[in-house]
Parts: sequence; C-alpha cells; structure tokens
Amino acid sequence: MIHCRGERPAPGGAGAPLAWLGHPVTVIALVVLVVNDHVLKTAFPGWATGKLSDVAGMVLAPPLVAVVATLLVPRLPSRIAVAAGLASVGAAFTAVKATGYGAGVASAAWSVVNGPSVVLADPTDLLALPALAVAWWTWSQARLRPAPTRVVRVLRVAVVLPVALLGVAATSAPSYPDARGAAVLDGKLAVGEVNAYHDPAGRDIGWSISDDAGATWRPLTPGEAGVLDADRQPVRSACSRAQPARCYRIIPGRIRVEESRDGGASWRLSWEVTDDQRFILSRSYPDLADPDKYLVSHELAVLDATAGHLVVVANGRDGYAVRRADGRWDRVGFGVKNRFAGEEMPLPPLDGGDTSFRALDLLVGIVLAIVLAALVVIVAGDLIGRRNGLNRWFAFPFYPLLATAAGLAALVGVAPMDLFTPFLLLLTALFVIGLAVAMPIMIVSASPPPRWYGEVLLAAVLTLVLTLVALVGWANGTPVRPATAALAALAGTVPGLFMAISAARLGKPRQRVMLGDPPWPRPIHIPPLS
Repeated sequence: MIHCRGERPAPGGAGAPLAWLGHPVTVIALVVLVVNDHVLKTAFPGWATGKLSDVAGMVLAPPLVAVVATLLVPRLPSRIAVAAGLASVGAAFTAVKATGYGAGVASAAWSVVNGPSVVLADPTDLLALPALAVAWWTWSQARLRPAPTRVVRVLRVAVVLPVALLGVAATSAPSYPDARGAAVLDGKLAVGEVNAYHDPAGRDIGWSISDDAGATWRPLTPGEAGVLDADRQPVRSACSRAQPARCYRIIPGRIRVEESRDGGASWRLSWEVTDDQRFILSRSYPDLADPDKYLVSHELAVLDATAGHLVVVANGRDGYAVRRADGRWDRVGFGVKNRFAGEEMPLPPLDGGDTSFRALDLLVGIVLAIVLAALVVIVAGDLIGRRNGLNRWFAFPFYPLLATAAGLAALVGVAPMDLFTPFLLLLTALFVIGLAVAMPIMIVSASPPPRWYGEVLLAAVLTLVLTLVALVGWANGTPVRPATAALAALAGTVPGLFMAISAARLGKPRQRVMLGDPPWPRPIHIPPLS
C-alpha cells in the first residue's frame, strides 16, 4: 500500500488516539475547560462562560472517548474509535441539550458520578457543535504523528488521561440554591431563594408561600409576587404582633439570631451557627469561596401561630432556620421547596462528621499524607546514597515537587477546593511516577543492607499513620482549621524523618561511582625539593 505525503496508516490500539488526546489544541481545550468551570464562571457568570465550556468540551470529549474505547478494546482500529468518539459526543450533546428527557437522563447519570447535579436542556448550547470540526482537524494532524515511544504513551495515559477525566467529571450545570428572603404576606409565611451560581448578587429571587404555616409550599400568584418584588428591602428585625415585646434580629455577617423580651431594650442570643461551624459548612458546600457572603443571615420573618409564634431566617447556602412555636430552633435547609434541584437536599452536619460532604477534603488529606510518607523514603534514600558514594544531586528533583505539592495543599485549605485539587492531583501523579522510576534505581545502586529496608519501611508507615490522623481528622471536622491540621501533619513527619536519618548509619562509605566526581584521578601535588 502506498501512502502519499509521508502519511502513516492509522494503527490499531491507543497510540494514535493518545496522540489525539495529547495534541496541543486538545490540551489547550482541557486547560480552558478547567479554568472556565472553576474560575471564570464564578467570577463572570453568564452566557459567554457557559458557552465557552461547551466549546472546549466538544474539542476535548471525542479524543477522550476514543482513548477510553481503545483501552477497553485494545485491538479496536483507530479510525473506528475516532468515528465513535465524534459521533457519540455529537449525538449525546444534541439529545441532552435539545430534549427534556435527555437532560433528565444526563442529570441522573451525572449525579452518580459527580454528586447531586442538574443538567438543563438549552437548545442555544447546540451552537457549540461546530467545535467538533476542530476536534476532527486535531485528529487529522495527530494521526500523522502518533506517540513515538512506549514511554510517551505511558505518560499520556498516566498524566493526560486522568486530568482529562477529572476536567470532564467536574463539568456540570451546577445549582447552588441560596436562601435570601423571608417574609409574611397577608398572614402567610413566604420564603425566597436564588441560584447563587448564576445570580450571586441575588437580584432574581424566586418566592414560595405556605398556606399552612410552613407544612406545604406553593409558587406565588402574579399578584402576590408583585407585592414582594416591589422594591422591598430585607427585614433584619421583626416583632410578634400578638406579643409586641418579643422581638428578633439577625447579626450582619453572621448566622446568629438574638431575641428581646422587652421590645428591643436588651438582647440575648437565641440561636446561632458559630464561626467554626460556618467554616466547616464552607468546606462542605461546593464552590463556596466566601463564607462571609454566602453563609450569613439575610432576612427574617415572624409569624404568629395558634400556640405562639414562628421565626424563619434565610441563611444563604445553608437554607432556612425555623424557630418553632415551642421555642425550639431547627436548621431545615431547603427541603422539597428547592426550585432548582427539584429534590430534597440533605444538610451537612455542623461538626463535619459526615465526610460525604467533604469528599475532596478527605482526598486531599490522604494524598498529602502519602506525599509526606514518600518524603521520608526520599530523604532515607538520599542519605544512604550519599553515604555510599552516589551522586548527591540524584534525588534533588523530588524536593521542588514536594514543596509545590505542600504549597498547593496549603492553598486548598484557604481557597475554593475545586480550584486547586486538580493541580494537586496532577502534581502528585508526576511525583509518584518519578518516585516509582528513579528511587528504586537510586536505592538499589546504594546497596543498603536488608535492615535498612525494614527501618525505612517502618518510618514511612509511622509517618503515614500520624499524618493521616491529623488530616483525616480535619476532613471530619477536628481540627476545624486547615492550618492546625497542616502543622499537626508536619509534626507527624518528625519521628519518621529521625528514623530515616538514623537508618543512614547502616551505610558504608565507599568511593563515588556515579556522575559528580571526575573519572580521572586528582593530581598529586609534590612540593619542590629544597
């Protein structure tokens, strides 16, 4: 068979699709997707950022599908895998965005992979379909230059593929209900909320009203909605009409309600979510970057009931809190009233005890504990190598990677989790690959005695256990602050480092055999004869 212009036939297997996935245009689409979903959409929500993710997804998804297909079916011809990737992505995107049924199926499937998610049908998103032509063009370029070596292919599978899967898995049509309103309308209780993702300023409040003191809820009629939307200002303090001396107020910038029994002459605490508990909640709700903006009380309402009075407080992303007629306070969240998710949304606990709400925190804690345990192995291997004459710079590249991983982990503690976690996991993947390849070579070259392996293994296990206690405890709410957990984890590495340093005594100094010393003998200086 003759191939013109140097064109190579598309091979079977994952080689050519991997070259497609690793093409610069595909990688750029991956970067755009991650940055847009986790930075730009939050900073500049709107039509443009929404469509940008769709375009980037059309470029990234077909090579991703093709690579996964060829990994699952190793002998699948590349051309079939590519055609399947382009066709399946285009057909699925059209079905989801053009039909309500397709959007419902996608929501159910995405909720299994990515937690509670809502995918909305939006025919205007079909404007992104021409980006499939860009994906086809990148394939036409990449198939001429498949991955040249097995090492390059392995690196693409180990690095680019996981990051692409993470980037796509993190992409959804999120819904972040935010309780902004509480009011009494014609003797009935009304509550209002916005979608904090699309309307962070809270200008478009959707109201619901209850005819039975909060037992059931219905949408407002046009007349009722007009009354509530007519330039109303949030009510931050209110009194019972039946008992005018009983008043309640919210504290700005906090989730805290105070009550007065003397008409406002004096106040005392009635109910609150403490600052530490607010911090735990900020780690539990997705993409909640500023607890002082999204976890605060916005408005309250007091409704007289038969046996006393009810108080309802709108607390942003945490939903609503209700004071019952008997004086008991409950966090009720959004419940079935949530008009965005369409289902009951469970409330994360105030003590952080349920790690299902902090899965990324738990993942970061485990990853950081593994990295710190690996640090002990690296130090031990470096020391035994130096003592036995190996090049002292052999382990040097690991230390900047460790420092960068620790820095990203520290930033995760004070910044939006979704922003830094993909980079932390990517860096960890690179670090683990390098550790698996280079460290065994260095350790074997150093020829340590068998006892050294036992001591280093014990040091690594001890470090892993001590750091996991601190970091997994933080993911469960104790300690509350990530800085405290980070300091405790660093302290947990000290015993392992001492053991690693002590294990170096088992080495026996010998002449250097690796690069670092000149291969020729040093000149001998002979003093002149007197």
